[in-house]
Amino acid sequence: MEINRHPKILKRENTALLIIDIQEKILNVMAHKERVIENTKKLIEGMKILRVPIFYTEQYPKGLGETAKALKELLEGEAIQKMSFSCSGAKDLFPTLIERNLTQIVVCGIESHVCVQQTTLDLIANGFQVDLPADAVSSRREIDYQTALNRMAKNGAEVTTTESVLFELLEVCGTPEFKAVSKIVK
Repeated sequence: MEINRHPKILKRENTALLIIDIQEKILNVMAHKERVIENTKKLIEGMKILRVPIFYTEQYPKGLGETAKALKELLEGEAIQKMSFSCSGAKDLFPTLIERNLTQIVVCGIESHVCVQQTTLDLIANGFQVDLPADAVSSRREIDYQTALNRMAKNGAEVTTTESVLFELLEVCGTPEFKAVSKIVK
C-alpha cells in the first residue's frame, strides 16, 4: 500500500526561496529586524545546502539602498530591482519561476503588509503555492504584520516557520544535508 504525503509539503525540485526587499534603509525601522535577518540567513544557508534556487528583490534601491549586508554576503547574483510593490512586476521573475517548474515559493522579507502581501496574493493568483515563514517577515507595526499574515493565510498562503520549511525540504534525518541544516537551525 502506498502512503500519500500531503500535496502542500514542500519538495526540493519544485521549491524556490524569494527574499523580498530586505534593504538597509528600511530594515532599521522594522519590528523584530534581528529575527528577520537571523531567519533569512538560515533560509539562505539551508537552501544552498539543499540546492534550492534563491531569488531576491530590491524595491527602488536608489531610495531604499541595497539588500542588507548580512544577507548580501551570502547571496549570489544580482538583485532583481523593481518599482512595483508586487514582485509580479519584477522583470521576468514570475515567467522564470514558471519555466523552471518552481511551483512552491517560500517567501520572506519586508514589509509584510505591502510588498510581501501583494507578491504572495499575486503568486497564489498565478497558481503558485506560497509558504510564508512568519518568523522571517516583518512590518513596522504589529497590527500590519498580524493583519497581513491573517489575510495571506485566508487567501491560501501556508503560514509556517523557518525551521518547518527547512525540515520539510530535508524529508529525512541521518544524511549529511540533515546534519548541516541541523547546525544552522540550532
